[in-house]
This record gives sequence, C-alpha cells and structure tokens, in this order.
Amino acid sequence: MQIRPLYDRIIVRRLEQQRQTASGIVIPDTASEKPEQGEVIAVGSGRLLQDGSVRPLQVKSGDRVLFGKYSGQAVKIDGEEYLVMREEDVFGVIEDSAQLKKAA
Repeated sequence: MQIRPLYDRIIVRRLEQQRQTASGIVIPDTASEKPEQGEVIAVGSGRLLQDGSVRPLQVKSGDRVLFGKYSGQAVKIDGEEYLVMREEDVFGVIEDSAQLKKAA
C-alpha cells in the first residue's frame, strides 16, 4: 500500500493497548476504549502558508504520537484501519526513554 497525504495531513495507525489489568482480568474489546496513541505511517509535504511558502511538518514517519480520542477520520485500506488527521490534531511525539539516554 502506498498512500501520500496532502499538505499538513498525516496517516496514523493506532497502537493497541494492553487488554489485561494488573490483576489478570482480561478486558473485552467491547468494553475497552480506542487507543489514543499511534504510529505515523506517512506525512504530507507541509502546511501551505498564506504567502505561498510551505512549512515542513514536525512529525515524521515512524514517530509514536499522542492524539485526541475523536481526532482524525478513520479509513480502511487493504483491510487495515488508519486515521487521517492534520498535524495540529497531534498533542505530542512520544520519545523512547532508551533513545534519550543514549543521546545524553
């Protein structure tokens, strides 16, 4: 599957959360909420500004992001569900603590 979002849109695949509590109780799919974290699959070229220039996006493919519960538009491509959203719908990028320690 090749998809290229336009302008400041990004394609995100939701990351599944753990479906079992610490005490071992399994949470059924119908009772669990949709995850609010995802992996960026593709990004657009950037936000088109009023002066005609393009501002590049802050997120890139492979980033883990945090977004609102009702953010984006769900689409199915090749049987898999993705979210199409604008970069402004992303609250932040989740940094891996192991990578941060290596950089320090």
